[in-house]
Amino acid sequence: MPLAIRSISPPARLAGIAVVASALIAVTVPPAGARTATSNATGAHCAGQALLRVPGAETQQADCLEELTTAGTVASGHTDPADWVGLTPKDLAVPSGVAGIQIDGYFPDTSTGNTNHGWNHDAQFVIRLPDNWNGGLVIAGSPGVREQYANDRAIGDWVLSRGYAFAATDKGNTGASFYRDGRSPGDAIAEWNTRVTQLTRAARTVVTQRYHRPPGRTLATGMSNGGYLVRWQLENHPELYDAGVDWEGTLWRADGPNLLAFLPPALRHYPAYAAGGPDAEKAHAAIVAAGFPAGSEFLWPFHHRYYWDLTQRIYREELDPDFDGATEAGTPFCTTGAPVCDADYDYTARPEEVRQAVSKIALTGRIGKPLITLHGTLDVLLPIGQDSDVYAAMVRDSGRGSLFRYYRIEDGTHVDSLVDTFPDRLRPLTPCHRSAFTALEMWLDRGQQPPRSQTVHKQSSADRMALLTSCPLDS
Repeated sequence: MPLAIRSISPPARLAGIAVVASALIAVTVPPAGARTATSNATGAHCAGQALLRVPGAETQQADCLEELTTAGTVASGHTDPADWVGLTPKDLAVPSGVAGIQIDGYFPDTSTGNTNHGWNHDAQFVIRLPDNWNGGLVIAGSPGVREQYANDRAIGDWVLSRGYAFAATDKGNTGASFYRDGRSPGDAIAEWNTRVTQLTRAARTVVTQRYHRPPGRTLATGMSNGGYLVRWQLENHPELYDAGVDWEGTLWRADGPNLLAFLPPALRHYPAYAAGGPDAEKAHAAIVAAGFPAGSEFLWPFHHRYYWDLTQRIYREELDPDFDGATEAGTPFCTTGAPVCDADYDYTARPEEVRQAVSKIALTGRIGKPLITLHGTLDVLLPIGQDSDVYAAMVRDSGRGSLFRYYRIEDGTHVDSLVDTFPDRLRPLTPCHRSAFTALEMWLDRGQQPPRSQTVHKQSSADRMALLTSCPLDS
């Protein structure tokens, strides 16, 4: 966040996009409004709707819709705009003309953070079945601790317009207090993986019911925590998927790096950096040494105010609740030196039980199906050098390099809405995700190898609209 070293406040133009802070962390958002099916008739395109059953679901509701993308579901109440706000550029095109069946519901669960539809019940899911099906199924888990509609704009609209069935889950717990779920540290995040596996199996059955044949292809994709879920699924349940696209997935390793190791130094040193004066240069060096790339300073004020502190506190509470005793998720923006301040948290000094909790959710790099990873070089929530660079090395070291491609997207950051604020400094990752997804299709369909792993440079001649619609992976 290269602000003038003496300015502590984020640029004023960032105030209007503060809501994007729920991309990885959790800001509670309003539930979806009242649902109205565009058509409840059993017309030709909804024939057999009443026969569809989601295996294991405790509750389900199927609706026949004339439009499954957000071009129609916003008005009909079959999505929640608050769930996906801030994740995409404002000028991203919205496809339309996708009719079909939407099934909403939830699996048995004991937590109640997700208030969509008045259900007050977690483990909610959405399954969309287009009339003009291409034979494939795309599975996604939500980024951050958002709900099941979080991927609707960034991923769902596009894959539906290409003919895929699409299924997404809230991962089994939602909101800034997600860590209250589970019996022991790490359980809440571990449930995310279980819920994606559960939905994948159920959605494959529903697709078979709807189209009278199983999906010819099942692909996993997602951003941030959703990207982590792709990695974990391809490592642990490759039999369920044909391939996946990981969009800046979160890296968890018991011995690090992980966000509990690199966020505290940023919290500890940022105030001195922002204040200027004799300690500013030293503080800047400490933040860069923690993994935050030089050149990303213009993004630091926003991330300090809206991301770093809350992310550190709630994920630390999930994995190391004993750090602050009876206090729940620490003290917001505590000053270094204060008792049990998260800015002073030292992951390496914590008891072995903390690493055991992280081990429940840790990645290995041992993927069993093709995977494409993309990550922005100016990501200052999950810095690329502490995340996907490391994961790429893990995959190679595991002997799975032939199944893997990795694209470092020059000037990409964690959420694409920030591109609207800094159009001359950032590029959106959404079109790069689409390029990666298309390359994956060609890899599976024709055996056409994707471009080699590399840094995808931002073409100096490309204007804003060109960057919004194009991202050649071999540039």
